[in-house]
Amino acid sequence: MKRPKQIFSIFRSLLLGILLLFIILVLSLDFFSREEEKKDALHRIRERGVLIAMADKNTLDYFIYRGSPMGYHLSLLESFSKFLGVNFRVIVCKDISKQYYYLENNAVDLIAFSIPVTWEGKRRVHYSEPLGKARLVLVQRRPVTSNGSEPKYITSLKDFSGDTVVVRQNDFMEPIYRSVERSAGRKVVLKEVQGVSNEDLVAGVSDGKISYTLCQEELAAVLKQHYENIDISLAVSSAYDYGWCVNRNSDSLLTIINSWLSDEATGKELRRSNSEIFHNQRIAGFFNSDFFSVTGGRLSPYDFEFKNLSNLVRWDWRLLASLVYEESNFHQGKISERNATGLMQLMPDIAEKYGVDSSSTPLQQISAGVKYLKYLDHLLPEEILSPIERINFVLASYNVGIGRILSAREKAVKYGRDPNKWNGGVDYYLLRRSKNEPNYKPDTTLFIQDYKTEGFVDNILSRYYHYRNLYKESE
Repeated sequence: MKRPKQIFSIFRSLLLGILLLFIILVLSLDFFSREEEKKDALHRIRERGVLIAMADKNTLDYFIYRGSPMGYHLSLLESFSKFLGVNFRVIVCKDISKQYYYLENNAVDLIAFSIPVTWEGKRRVHYSEPLGKARLVLVQRRPVTSNGSEPKYITSLKDFSGDTVVVRQNDFMEPIYRSVERSAGRKVVLKEVQGVSNEDLVAGVSDGKISYTLCQEELAAVLKQHYENIDISLAVSSAYDYGWCVNRNSDSLLTIINSWLSDEATGKELRRSNSEIFHNQRIAGFFNSDFFSVTGGRLSPYDFEFKNLSNLVRWDWRLLASLVYEESNFHQGKISERNATGLMQLMPDIAEKYGVDSSSTPLQQISAGVKYLKYLDHLLPEEILSPIERINFVLASYNVGIGRILSAREKAVKYGRDPNKWNGGVDYYLLRRSKNEPNYKPDTTLFIQDYKTEGFVDNILSRYYHYRNLYKESE
């Protein structure tokens, strides 16, 4: 008969074994859970077919000039989305503190602007490999008088004596701000404000509304070409790496971003984008244009017409503007090789039907184009219920003709695709066929050769979302 001590020893061994198995099970589940999370980041992007990025609108990163979306990080997002094989969408939020909230809750896939890489930041996000280096400079007015009416001119951080420097509230910049305070011997007061851009603060310094602000050096250099009375000669931080950031659970997305950054073609793209934006002297001249999204309130010379006439088709005026930009780049007298005319690039028979030509007024040309859009919408089957899908089909019909679109819908039905869905549905029978496909028909051969604007619908909608980001609906 076993002694009580032996029984207790056996019982303890069993308990320890069970506990060990439980720990192994928990760790295994956690490991596989994290593996699933790694898959989820890219899975979400590829499932929706769209990369969603949070960006900051400013003179270097993301802006619109004369209807064309531009910017350093916008250019990189275009390159990365092509690398992924998906489209991309940009969301703008002035309150940078909210950007982390959106990222943490997977409302966006990444934050794509110059995020400083700091130890504090690494506790909250995963950083990509560095995109470059930056540093902060003090922006102040150049001294013009000696009567003491101007704010103190600062030549060293030690010159501060309790002065206030107004900065943009930015959780990612907090460690850099604190280092500036330490370097100034705590003799500077950094006042953080929300809902403003760096351009707003630099303009405030130039106008005398505030005395000092901090700004990234490359952006400050561009702004100085416009605000000639400012001084940006004092660097107040050491150079820091910056990159994009993703959710800490998005390891797979981080891996592919870094893979893209290490690609030789990406390196060339980075250098090209850097040169085109950071060293482009023309950007300073954009400030004098009414059609610069950073300072001007106008998207095009025809905003009034777009806003009034878009109601006829119940479209957002910015969508109509994007269509017109795609067709004519807002050139009123444009005549194409195929004799399409004017802002709306109407073919001769359509233009004649609505009584316009290249010499007609912008109001007449846009009115004719909108009436034609409404006519096309009327011809489309009512069973296309989704508003965005109806827009897709109207745009496609405007480009290639209603007959070809209706024919493609019939083929979609015949071969088991959704005739009421454009992307991945009906567009397949216009854009994504090959001679090896069993449903390729000889009667469409000429059409494929004639269809020279692949991506017409996507281009317009993509640009429309940029217009929505940077121009208000009622502006």
